[in-house]
Amino acid sequence: MKAMVYHGPGNKAWEEVPEPQIVEDGDAIVRVDAVTICGTDLHILKGDVPAVTDGRILGHEAVGTIEAVGPAVRTVKPGDQVLVSCITACGTCRFCREGRYGQCLGGGGWILGHMIDGTQAEYVRVPFADTSVHPVPDGVPAQDVLMLADILPTGYEVGVLNGAVRPGDTVAVVGAGPIGLSAIMGARLFSPSRVIAIDLADSRLEAAERFGADITVNNSRQDPLAAVRDLTGGLGADVAIEAVGVPDAFELTVALARPGGHIANIGVHGAPAALHLEEQWIRDITITTGLVDTSSTPTLLRLLAGRQIDAARFVTHHFTLDEFPKAYDVFADAAETGALKVVLTR
Repeated sequence: MKAMVYHGPGNKAWEEVPEPQIVEDGDAIVRVDAVTICGTDLHILKGDVPAVTDGRILGHEAVGTIEAVGPAVRTVKPGDQVLVSCITACGTCRFCREGRYGQCLGGGGWILGHMIDGTQAEYVRVPFADTSVHPVPDGVPAQDVLMLADILPTGYEVGVLNGAVRPGDTVAVVGAGPIGLSAIMGARLFSPSRVIAIDLADSRLEAAERFGADITVNNSRQDPLAAVRDLTGGLGADVAIEAVGVPDAFELTVALARPGGHIANIGVHGAPAALHLEEQWIRDITITTGLVDTSSTPTLLRLLAGRQIDAARFVTHHFTLDEFPKAYDVFADAAETGALKVVLTR
């Protein structure tokens, strides 16, 4: 089969590799029907995730069809179409029992495209299939469900729920890429008074307006701290969400929050970021970090099936699987191409 294989920072190739086989009794082999590229994959290619080694198949998001299952699998069978979650859950360890699947101690967590071969391939092996895939709801397009593999639960859990968004809040989101847009969409479920999107690219700020941002700030031309304080009587945002993963964005996000406010970091950081405790210790702020657990995926699937969220609007570009190198180029140059999420299908 063909797969997108990592060969060290800046080096990847769509090449022939062996097909995956069932290794453990709880495994499933999934034929990949639709797959996408994540900003985390770009971080891997920059060398920000050294645990990813030469020869690893990239990717951790897919919708596919079950081809084969191990003898212990009970909830899915060959022929079922499923969402392959970015997080794999053993289902029995302490953290899985608490719903913290991202911290799984039993061999799960974020492993696809990280510690084991991932989804950017014609077939993928999914461990712990009973607790790591979700049936696709009837009548919902595969590309829409694909947005629930990672970005929507990430924005919702690590941004909105960790940030404790409440009705009437002012929410500032730093970064209007797919994760920031997911946080905007998730925040709107909690009836904030206003959502402010901050980014350097006008195309992404235009997207933020489509996703529910009330106000946009291009921080190459306008001071976002002054803008947020002007809108809040000098206080700052009730909830400030970091969705970029660079030091300047994190430091800005902390500064945007009001005293007593919440700062939710979603971004994947490959370099240290300063936290000025000499300024912040007195402000009663709460800072959260996190890897998505995907514990919200069943809820989001119900909202998607009930048309309470519109995942289709994330998809801006379509490719076939053999166009993976081109899809990476388009996704990596999002400021020019306007790409939000690219979808590759058979």
